[in-house]
Amino acid sequence: MAKASGTTTVAVAARQLALSNLSKILYPETGTTKGEVIDYYSRITPVLIPHLTGRPLSLKRYPNGVDGKGFFAKNVPNGAPDWVRTERLPAPGSTMNRDEIDYLVLPEDEGDALATVVWLANLAALELHVPQWQVGPRGGVRGTDLLVFDLDPGAPATVVECCAVALRLREVLDDDGLVAVAKTSGSKGMQVYAAIKPVDPGRTSDYAKAVAQQLEHENPRNVTSVMARAVRPGKVFIDWSQNNTAKTTVAPYSLRARPAPTVSTPLHWNEVAACERPEELVFTFDAVLERAAAEGDLFLDLLTRERPALPRR
Repeated sequence: MAKASGTTTVAVAARQLALSNLSKILYPETGTTKGEVIDYYSRITPVLIPHLTGRPLSLKRYPNGVDGKGFFAKNVPNGAPDWVRTERLPAPGSTMNRDEIDYLVLPEDEGDALATVVWLANLAALELHVPQWQVGPRGGVRGTDLLVFDLDPGAPATVVECCAVALRLREVLDDDGLVAVAKTSGSKGMQVYAAIKPVDPGRTSDYAKAVAQQLEHENPRNVTSVMARAVRPGKVFIDWSQNNTAKTTVAPYSLRARPAPTVSTPLHWNEVAACERPEELVFTFDAVLERAAAEGDLFLDLLTRERPALPRR
């Protein structure tokens, strides 16, 4: 393994990449190095890339490790190779008051997509976040094609309580003709997704808010659709606002900047139903690589099923 100050040049598909500081510790609690992070991202790409392709990437970078100061980046990083795809897109809700941002978008070419992911991992882009919409091959912004509910437990509630809410969400979505899939957030909560035919911005937020309010009405003791932290202790907050076109959600198979290298991990519904302890749904990158090798992509429904129309509520 290269020394912390060294640089190693590797071939990734048809591209040459200079990887630096491979022995640098990015997760001090577990001693996980940047080289191990790059290895994870290079090996998980068969199931990761399809969920990133065509979606503008937002990055959470931690060049000094998870104990150091991280930063959120939407603009394509400086020094990007000329084969990295970028698209100048509208930037609704930009904290820098920009009308447009030069986003990084994974290309359709699998080799360049793999090389892009490895290049980002070398920049210590530990977390990859994407919106619920895509851009076309010529940079045109498409309609929203994913519905997401972000389930955030307020202590002492945990992911166990999130699982109960997720199961009820699945029933509601099924009644509306939508097929739900679930994943851990890689942190303390989880998300429930459904693929839909592309719709105008705002439709998914309206629908998700109505569903969240329904579940809150059914179970006000344990569920809230209100973001205010004062009402969230002991409840699961159903964050329907993640469907706003200006917002992003952590991608499936992305690492998280937690003490250990945990991953936002797609789940079987029987795992959700059986969960009794929070640690049962904590997966580090080694475990996720094993799951993907044995079971493939548990989020495949988002890519392969016929997309139903989003109902009105």
